[in-house]
Amino acid sequence: MELPSLHGHYYIQQVADITGLSKQLIRKWETRYELIHPQRLDNGYRVYSEMDVNVLLHVKALVDQGQSVKQASEAVKAEQQSHSLERMTRNLDTTEFVEMNDFVLRLLEKGANCDEQEVNYLLQQAHHHYGLEHFLDDVIIPFMREVGNRWESGQWDAYQESLVSFAVRDYLIQIRRNFKYKEDAPLVLGACLPYELHEMPVHLLLLHAMLKGWKTILLGSSPAPGSIELFVEKAKPRIVLLSVSTTLPFENDPEQLIRLDQFAKTHPETAFYIGGPGIHMYEGIELQSISIKNRLNDIDAFSSPFRMNT
Repeated sequence: MELPSLHGHYYIQQVADITGLSKQLIRKWETRYELIHPQRLDNGYRVYSEMDVNVLLHVKALVDQGQSVKQASEAVKAEQQSHSLERMTRNLDTTEFVEMNDFVLRLLEKGANCDEQEVNYLLQQAHHHYGLEHFLDDVIIPFMREVGNRWESGQWDAYQESLVSFAVRDYLIQIRRNFKYKEDAPLVLGACLPYELHEMPVHLLLLHAMLKGWKTILLGSSPAPGSIELFVEKAKPRIVLLSVSTTLPFENDPEQLIRLDQFAKTHPETAFYIGGPGIHMYEGIELQSISIKNRLNDIDAFSSPFRMNT
């Protein structure tokens, strides 16, 4: 029988689900390296704090990078003593360990067990608790970053990764559909490049744009060649945000970015931006009319959408 959850605390089976460590290994690290200090309830069960779980995850991350458990334990304890454990990051691509809040940890637990209903429930609770902006930055981004890490390392299989990714994507789509914006709000088009399958960054970009007062149109993963240009012609957005997480778009169609850049030159009324790991891995092209940006906040136009020149 599954034990009930305690808010902010976790039973050892939950810790095992979250971290991917066996219960035996958790106890071993606890006693041998004195990394964590679980409380013991009146009924004899150990309960682990949010910090305990983050410490275990940090040690595991260092071990996965090639350190011994002893080396990793000493490094983490030194950070604890100097109070230098970093706070939540907002960068999807960082490889550094960052602490995860209670919602992220519980999402990992439910995702590991393929409990789609509980994943959806936790997404709703986190959204209502934080509000949209902090929900995106402090829950969705670190959660999806960790899901990607676990899939790439083989800790999670394709079914676990797909179930969670679809649940998050569907929830973000629902938010966008129900978002209230002004009728005269300026329009931004968000799109993956053709052959790019990772659409999560586009959802996040557009939701942040909506928070800044923009109306949005989404082209999801791998739109048909020519569809971005067609939408620009018909919808006439003020801004186009292009996302490329891999080099697949360039491997499948090496000339497509050149064509898009030439198209952007003929539409000076629309500002084109592109970002993502894929564009930084792709070399040998100089863009004239499409600007490379790493973050939405790097685009000055988003600070005052209603004052942009048309």
